[in-house]
Amino acid sequence: MCGALKKSWKKPAAFLSELAPFTGTLFKERMREQFAALCYRVRAEGSIFEVLLVTSRDSGRWIIPKGWPMAGKKPHEVAAIEAFEEAGVRGKARKKPLGYFTYLKMLDNGQRAPCCVQVHLLDVKESCDVFREKGQRLSEWVSCVEAARRVREPELKGIFLSMQRAMLS
Repeated sequence: MCGALKKSWKKPAAFLSELAPFTGTLFKERMREQFAALCYRVRAEGSIFEVLLVTSRDSGRWIIPKGWPMAGKKPHEVAAIEAFEEAGVRGKARKKPLGYFTYLKMLDNGQRAPCCVQVHLLDVKESCDVFREKGQRLSEWVSCVEAARRVREPELKGIFLSMQRAMLS
């Protein structure tokens, strides 16, 4: 397991070096807010804890379902809506945020905008075959350690690794 973690920490350095050219953007632009669902399940056979990753539509990188604020919706409600639209899963989203991570969002106009993502745990109870973005993304249930290895954002890696430690204690 330690070998897997060592490999996972090589990528954040590359990710941070990619941010360097955009430091001006980070300090000049307003921070935009998004809400995400960290979808999880406990499989009955062996009580295996897994989290759900999806790919982004543009770059194909591994992420968690997230989206912009919605009028009249609370952050945990937005997270649940995004989980269904992007991955076809439904469940109970916790109101209290689990954590936050930041990243640079590529906007439709080609510019990058700094985003702060509020993450809400979503206990998945149902998986549907028909949902809005079916066929536009891949999704996969993985361990917390594997999720930390696949995502690029260092803070999101930390959230997954904290969950892994919590599961072991």
